[in-house]
Amino acid sequence: MMNISSGCSTSCFDFALDHLDWIDKTLDSELDDYIWKLKMGIRILKPFDLYIRKCRRWRSNQFTCLEYGKEENGDAKSDNLRLSSISFRIQDLVRGITHGLDSAFFRYIQSSASNHSDIRPELARFEENMWLFFDSDIKEFNIISLLLYHSLGDLQLVMDFIDSISENLTHLCSKNCNVDVGLKIVMQTLQKKLMHLKSFIGFATLQGVEGVQLKDLLVHVEVVAVNAASLICRLWFQRHNEQVCNEINTEISQAIRQMIVPVDPQVQETYKHVLTASKLSRSSCTFAMKENKHLVADFIDYLLHSLMEILESYTSFLVPVKEQMLKLHEGVRFLIILLSRQQKKFDELNEEIKDLIGVVVSDAGIVIFSLSVNEMKECLCKETDLALSHLLVVLKLVIAEVGHIYPLSSSSLSFPKTNELGSLDFLLKILKELAGSTADSIAFPNNQICTILEDLVFLRAFLGNIGEQCCQNGKLQTLWSRVMKVAYCVEIEIDSALLGDKYEHCLDALARDIELLKIEAEELYDSIKYGSETRRVTKTTIRMPSQIVAPIFNEALVGLNDEVESIIDRLTRGSNQFDVVAIVGMAGLGKTTLAKNIYSDPSIKFHFHICAWCTVSQVYSKHNLLLQILCVIDSRSCDQYHKMNEDDLAAKLYQQLKGKRYVIVLDDVWDIEGWNLLKHSLPDDRIGSRVLLTSRFHNLSLEIKPDSKPLHLRPLTDKESLELLQKKLFAKEDCPPTLSEGVLNVAKCCKGLPLAVVLVAGILATTQQDCWEQVTRRLTSTVLVENEHCMKTLEYSYNYLPDYLKPCLLYLGAFQEDQDIPVRKLLRLWISEGLVQKIEGKSLEDVADNYLMDLIGRSLVMPAHRRSLGGIKVCQIHDLVHQFCVTKAKEENFLRILHGDDLLTFTGPYNAHRLSIFPTTSEEPIKSRLFFPNLRCLLFFDCDYRQQLDRSSLKFLLSGLLRVLDLGTTVGPYFLREVLFLVHLRYLSIRILGSGEIPSAIANLSRLETLAVGGPFINFLLPNTIWNIQTLKHLVVFPNDSGFKFPINDLEGSPDLEHLETLSLAIDPSSERQSLQKILSKLPSIRRLKCVNGHDNWNSRYHASAGDHDGILMLNYLSRLESLKMGRFAGYEFEFPFNLRKLTLLQNRQPWSKISAIGKLPNLEVLKLCPVSFVGEKWEMQEGEFQNLRYLKLFGLDIRWWTASCDNFCCLEKLVLENCFSLEEVPSCLGETLTLDMIKVKWCHESAVNSVKQIQQEQMDMGNKDLKMVIVE
Repeated sequence: MMNISSGCSTSCFDFALDHLDWIDKTLDSELDDYIWKLKMGIRILKPFDLYIRKCRRWRSNQFTCLEYGKEENGDAKSDNLRLSSISFRIQDLVRGITHGLDSAFFRYIQSSASNHSDIRPELARFEENMWLFFDSDIKEFNIISLLLYHSLGDLQLVMDFIDSISENLTHLCSKNCNVDVGLKIVMQTLQKKLMHLKSFIGFATLQGVEGVQLKDLLVHVEVVAVNAASLICRLWFQRHNEQVCNEINTEISQAIRQMIVPVDPQVQETYKHVLTASKLSRSSCTFAMKENKHLVADFIDYLLHSLMEILESYTSFLVPVKEQMLKLHEGVRFLIILLSRQQKKFDELNEEIKDLIGVVVSDAGIVIFSLSVNEMKECLCKETDLALSHLLVVLKLVIAEVGHIYPLSSSSLSFPKTNELGSLDFLLKILKELAGSTADSIAFPNNQICTILEDLVFLRAFLGNIGEQCCQNGKLQTLWSRVMKVAYCVEIEIDSALLGDKYEHCLDALARDIELLKIEAEELYDSIKYGSETRRVTKTTIRMPSQIVAPIFNEALVGLNDEVESIIDRLTRGSNQFDVVAIVGMAGLGKTTLAKNIYSDPSIKFHFHICAWCTVSQVYSKHNLLLQILCVIDSRSCDQYHKMNEDDLAAKLYQQLKGKRYVIVLDDVWDIEGWNLLKHSLPDDRIGSRVLLTSRFHNLSLEIKPDSKPLHLRPLTDKESLELLQKKLFAKEDCPPTLSEGVLNVAKCCKGLPLAVVLVAGILATTQQDCWEQVTRRLTSTVLVENEHCMKTLEYSYNYLPDYLKPCLLYLGAFQEDQDIPVRKLLRLWISEGLVQKIEGKSLEDVADNYLMDLIGRSLVMPAHRRSLGGIKVCQIHDLVHQFCVTKAKEENFLRILHGDDLLTFTGPYNAHRLSIFPTTSEEPIKSRLFFPNLRCLLFFDCDYRQQLDRSSLKFLLSGLLRVLDLGTTVGPYFLREVLFLVHLRYLSIRILGSGEIPSAIANLSRLETLAVGGPFINFLLPNTIWNIQTLKHLVVFPNDSGFKFPINDLEGSPDLEHLETLSLAIDPSSERQSLQKILSKLPSIRRLKCVNGHDNWNSRYHASAGDHDGILMLNYLSRLESLKMGRFAGYEFEFPFNLRKLTLLQNRQPWSKISAIGKLPNLEVLKLCPVSFVGEKWEMQEGEFQNLRYLKLFGLDIRWWTASCDNFCCLEKLVLENCFSLEEVPSCLGETLTLDMIKVKWCHESAVNSVKQIQQEQMDMGNKDLKMVIVE
């Protein structure tokens, strides 16, 4: 039992709380709730005792020092007695609790009782006593009014009082306190505001503010604190009264708005007077910032919160005002970064800068506390405008000065490190456009733009020449970084000016920096001419370990028996000519493991005279490759081989292999050069020698042997992953039943990647089995990629990429893990971001597609779904690759991923250029005030931003510099007004609900290339101003059965959209048939067109006779059109262009006799006939039709008989039949089609299925054993 001692009142409170903690730990959890409530009551009373005792001492001093009138003196004595009485009663109450508990606990020990019947009533009685004290002394005698009447303005009292109240608010907001969630949120806000006021006092005293100004602030904060203490006291003791709780919720909100937030003019003046005084009364020791810079940082944090609250308090604002506020926020936040640095680094700043920081903080506070909502809605008053402009200039000077002394990570000073030359090319394109522009909308002199362009063109060429030497030369590295930094600053300055900011942007300083860099580059030019020699030496002089050991081949192999047999068969049988067999696939799939198992197979050892293994990898030399092979062939002569040069080694290897049947494994080959170094040492004696090669690159094996068929290694199934994991963990023993479920979940987590399985096994093998359940819950691919070996593998792949592919790969990290990535969307995003380089004679789309195929060829990206003719429609990346991309993108400041939940806790840095928001687990929209001043890309993939953020939070993320904006799955009531000010947008994806009208201000987005709009089955009306966006390439509506309606008035006077390639179009043919031709004639570059009937009652003719004829829709003049989808045009005929390659028809109700016109299209390769595209039971294909058709799909048709001849299918590769319930059979002549490689039949008549099976048999008889058949009955 604890000893009880008397002491001061503060110690009696602390002692009582400690005593309750001791009892709580000693007894079981049955009394936890009772004890917590009693402790909470004591904490609530503690600040009142603190304040009352201070009042008594202060009034005693007043009696001693001052003369009072008789009446006044009597009132003062009466108040003092009341305060003394209350203070003694509080202390007696608390001491009584301690003594009472001690006695009850003693009785409990003495009785050896198994329950707490002696203690529980005592706890309840003590809580009742506290409630009675509140009701009689605090509530009835109105002690709060007495305290407010005698405000002291004492510095230490106010600081201690706020700390005590803040502690109580923390406990009231904890899970132990059963109050409304909304009330907890309000209390959390109150706590934050009180700590902000404390930081204000700390800053003011640090600045040397004293006298009346400090007294006014202290009294104001004291009044706020006493009111806060009163409110939480009432809340606690009346927490079961719902009406009282609602009233307190309202009163706390009012207190925050009226007494803390500087909205009230009197509060504003108090705050501003203090800050003005802080500028005049600083001490000569630079306001002791050296020892107390944390106090300044706390106050700056308060200013930032205040600024954000002002910005969120209005819904409409001028963009320039918002931009200025965001610049202020960024500049002030920079000071927090500076103040948070190590003390030693901070001490390196000169005294003038330290002193200036204090002035800037005070000025920032004056500006922020001077702002009003009305000003923000309309325009800043002249005085505030001037003060803000001056402040921004000073902040810029401080940042520049500090940056020279000690570079800081600030968003305005950072730039992405990926594909820097590509970024520079993008800037040069912008500068060329500006140099050739006659518009006066930008305030930069044309001659200045031309000079900067000329100098940057030189520097771009210079950087291109020094790329190879840069990593080995510190001077070149520094120069490279400086060039990229100044180029990035130029881009930001130009783009900021284009926003229409009324404040001046100037390129003078940057132009001078670029000129100096050019001079420096010219001086360095002569010193880098030896670059090519440096590269050659680096490539070939690789230091090897002193001993080379043959690899060990006993790794577990699961699920690849068929692959093993296939490879062994290709190695040991077939032609006697020399051959190369390749195993390709992404990193971690088990290529090396498979090769090792094949290499060690007895049949291989028996068949070949010589077996050798050589690991090539990314860094290699000819000497090393030859040495590896020779040391395996003749290990006894290994020391002798080390002394030989590469020419002698090549000759020796040829001599060793000549006349013998050999197999050499070349593992992890990265490029053709490795093969070229060895091929002349590998004789072809036509006795069946082989090379087994593993690589991540599909094309590599084709470069070595164009007619080879590499084995593409597949991922393991979940069952195979589990088998491999169990082998690694338990060898030949069975998995304990208690662990089987967890092990299965981990196996699934590995997503078929053997390397991941092995890494997981390594983690579990070093963990106690009774902890496995906990480990498996936490084990995700994130844990996997932290493994050094796995990350190193992916790092090698990344570093080996050409620079232009690196950002394209990292961009895939913006999509969610395991997400299907639509290829066309991905390519458009790459292009809009400027990641795709222009190549003469190719469109950007074709170049981007080549980029993707390159990444697929390197096994970094996996095709998920293919298009009709084999192109990639959807792709994926493995979880390990995804995690690598996310990590590397963050490291290089290329892309930042935030989950919705992170928006509340994110603390910086705020220098992100691309931001992808993943879905949150929060049930309510998050109120975040994050903003990233230089943000270029904002993506809400597969999530609704309204579920992630409230509306005002989104406004902060909509940086004026955005180029790409995808608002995800959100369906808003109307087109977001804020989006219309984002003049740099090149890609916009948005969903809207309602009238479907696109506002005319969309023309502000004069650089827009892709506009994708979605909604629930709505057609969207474009404004007349759409014709002014000359950069448009893609106008897309989703879902697929909707489209854009073009304005048809004044078409002749509108400019053509010359670059538009993709269009979702909705048109009413009954009234606008002639307009269709006029609209499409203004789109000369259209390549992909989806056209739907936009009439509100389009289905009124749905049941009309197929023979009815309402007119012809003319499309034959679209000379570049390659892909066309026409839907819901019942009663109309079509004239198609001859160059059409792909055609999809839906709900047009045409008779089968009209399909002959389609069959005569000479270039048609893909035909999809969807529900009710044609009606009737019989389709007779005519001779000479569909001569180039490669893909045919019949879906949802009522066709019963289908006849054709052999020449109708001479090129057909794929046939898909789906939901054709009436079709009796497929034309038998398909059995003679030599090109057929896939037939899919889903939900069709049994007789049709049987006819397809007969065709399969005929194909097999013809030798087509590779025909793929998919039947779903």
